[in-house]
Amino acid sequence: QVQLVESGGRLVQAGESLTLSCVASGGPFSDHVMGWFRQAPGKERAFVASITRSGGRNDGADYVKGRLTISRDNARNTVYLYMNILKPKDTAVYYCAETPDYYGPRKRPEEYNYWGQGTQVTVSS
Repeated sequence: QVQLVESGGRLVQAGESLTLSCVASGGPFSDHVMGWFRQAPGKERAFVASITRSGGRNDGADYVKGRLTISRDNARNTVYLYMNILKPKDTAVYYCAETPDYYGPRKRPEEYNYWGQGTQVTVSS
């Protein structure tokens, strides 16, 4: 059974940077597409970024391009989300997700089979 554990979320000030990590266990990590989503209070879960199995290609939501970067280390079974120039509207619970069913980056939550518990990021103004 695949398990995902996110970490790195905390309270930061606007303009700061932060890196989230997600460690996977229980499955062939390098065979799975990975993604990051976020959910703000009262809002639906939203796509942030996704990365292919090898890490050779990734995709990000338009509203974060240029500020958030997804990467992975298959030797460590870990996917990262680097967030730069954080804004109060980036405040949300950030989730990583995993799917074995595709090759390219995926944007829809229903395309993912496994989810972590989330890590809270709060950006103060």
